[in-house]
Amino acid sequence: MNKPKKNAAAQRKAGLLAGRSPAQIICGSFIVVILLGAALLTLPISSREGRLGFIDAMFTATSATCVTGLVVRDTFLQFSPFGQAVVLLLIQIGGLGLVTLTSFFALAVRRRMGFRDLRLLGESVSADGYAQATDVLKIVIKLAALFEALGAVLFLFVFVPQFGAEGVWVSVFSAISSFCNAGFDLFGRFGAYSSYAPYVNNYYVQAVAMFLIMAGGLGFMVWVEIGEWRKKRRLSLHARVVLIFSALLWIGGGLGFAAMEWSNPATLASLSVPGKLMAGLFQSVSARTAGMNTVDLAACSPVSKLLLSVLMFIGAAPGGTGGGVKVTTFAVLVLTIRSVAQGRDDCIIDGRRIDHKTVYRSLTIITLGALAATAATLVVFFDTPESVSVIDALFESCSAFGTVGLTVGVTGQLNSFAKAIYMVVMFIGRVGPVSLAISLTAKPDDNKRRILPEGHINVG
Repeated sequence: MNKPKKNAAAQRKAGLLAGRSPAQIICGSFIVVILLGAALLTLPISSREGRLGFIDAMFTATSATCVTGLVVRDTFLQFSPFGQAVVLLLIQIGGLGLVTLTSFFALAVRRRMGFRDLRLLGESVSADGYAQATDVLKIVIKLAALFEALGAVLFLFVFVPQFGAEGVWVSVFSAISSFCNAGFDLFGRFGAYSSYAPYVNNYYVQAVAMFLIMAGGLGFMVWVEIGEWRKKRRLSLHARVVLIFSALLWIGGGLGFAAMEWSNPATLASLSVPGKLMAGLFQSVSARTAGMNTVDLAACSPVSKLLLSVLMFIGAAPGGTGGGVKVTTFAVLVLTIRSVAQGRDDCIIDGRRIDHKTVYRSLTIITLGALAATAATLVVFFDTPESVSVIDALFESCSAFGTVGLTVGVTGQLNSFAKAIYMVVMFIGRVGPVSLAISLTAKPDDNKRRILPEGHINVG
């Protein structure tokens, strides 16, 4: 008796999604979650006092769903436990992706997935092939649950003695926010927007947070290869590029930041030598889309802010919880430049030729990302108080695009128009500039090959 109703519901769903590309559905899913989250955050029950305005609620929901961490109101001081739970749910959905979670629950209740569902899932979890999508999905959920549970347990040893029973909630919130590279925290009790600054001398808390940030930022499939290392004794080219370039950026960024801020009395000067190195490493790791800080970033030198802006723009690895243009995109660009400078026609990495489509996609991602960050910088610089410098506007814009959440105080000074611009930039950074462009412009026959005459343009 219920079959006709089920078939009718399935047909309505198919009709709604007909002609939609996976990129369009994923982008649409994020928009739906953001709107629902904003509606919940405007409820009186979500705030400790009064009611959050819709624009600020929309900004917070966008930041949480896009796992950014830029806030116009301190999370602890503004939101009640219910509001904090809404923020954490948005972070979890945004970190793993709505399509990933809904597909997981569909599999959990044994609903059969068709080819279109598998195609969409493959796009969401960055699977190499659609046939691998269900296996990758299970791996994503298991790894996320494992890392978040481990992080929460490790945080308990510090936060429960410090906060009592509330320390359990603080541990869970901090673990999920760190693994999802979200940048939200509940340490506003020490002062508004304090982030991890109260723990600048607590190496244990910093180490746990960095471990979770790295775990989420490396990408799920890289962790699978690391887990299979003892059996296979080899890593794919993708995994090797991710690990090598991530390590170079983490260590190089940490040493660079520490060196430039070493004698700055407002940041690292008062710390011990190990403390300075730890703070530098933490800031470098966090800048790879996590958005937590242990020092006052507004007091950093312009050169340090520029370094962090570059790290934020690059971001984490694909297939993980971080944002940015992705470390592999940056690696392909760098190694393409090296190959061309050596007179080669192709990008060569570790004796392998990289497909031209990958090179073109990398160049497109970086160009579109740079345009988005630059446009946001110009808007914020000319549409905010004179106290906002160009480097501060650039820093905050790279933080928004890279879905990082680090701030030098600019976000709190934004007017409604600038907030809207940052919401768009955060959304672009989360779904990916190319995916968004495809969702807005792609047509059904875009991928059909057409024979065109060859043209020639002199360059260089």
